Amino acid sequence: MNKLTFLLLLLGVVACKQNPETDKKEGSVPQESVKGETIYPDALTQVFEAHGGLEQWKTKRTLSFVIPKPNLSETHTIDLWSRKDRIDTEQFSMGFDGEQAWLMNDSGKYEGDVGFYHNLMFYFYAMPFVLADDGIVYSATPDLEYDGKKYPGIQIAYESGVGASSKDEYFIHFDPETHQMAWLGYTVTYRSGESSDNVKWINYADWQEVNELILPKTITWHKYEGRTILDPVSSITFDEVLVNGSPKPDGFYAKPETGEYVTIQMN
Repeated sequence: MNKLTFLLLLLGVVACKQNPETDKKEGSVPQESVKGETIYPDALTQVFEAHGGLEQWKTKRTLSFVIPKPNLSETHTIDLWSRKDRIDTEQFSMGFDGEQAWLMNDSGKYEGDVGFYHNLMFYFYAMPFVLADDGIVYSATPDLEYDGKKYPGIQIAYESGVGASSKDEYFIHFDPETHQMAWLGYTVTYRSGESSDNVKWINYADWQEVNELILPKTITWHKYEGRTILDPVSSITFDEVLVNGSPKPDGFYAKPETGEYVTIQMN
């Protein structure tokens, strides 16, 4: 397993969900109705619009992208409605068929945690739109300051039992002028069952337009001391991005004959 793969396995998995409650709580942020009874913070709605709009996102069915690596590029494919997914490389494949994760590792080269990694990069990539999923609780958070500029933000928490790591917290911060997403802060509690106050920070500054949506081109992790952002550490680039309204054929996300199911542990 190369150093980059090991680094990614330490980053944390996002299990983004959205809160259907309409009552405002102390510390909550202003919210507005987007569709039916779905409620989002006003600021988050503006961020969605700056990236092409949540309704436009909801018309898309299949997302795919390539993460280029010196030794082993990865092709990620996701069904945006069911959240089935698949990662293919020259040495192994993995995925989630809607009920179970699986791994095809005939080469024996993959040594990581499939349950952890199979949708990890999708959730980092699909920001900010995955912040409209079910089970989220939104609240206010102080501005984040970097290089003399302040970025307003929203804190994201999860209802108990949502996703693989319901005690995770996330912080989305956006440009106050363009409303485009600029920073993502997140904690990692996967499988530990314990909350954490160690917030890691990713910079979202390089965007690309794909089929009427503004999606990441490159994201960059930074060193940090609390909420003080320091030098960049590492970046991941997303190439050959495709997003459209057509589903993949039946069986695309199913476990191959030579694959094995993998148990996903929930905390």
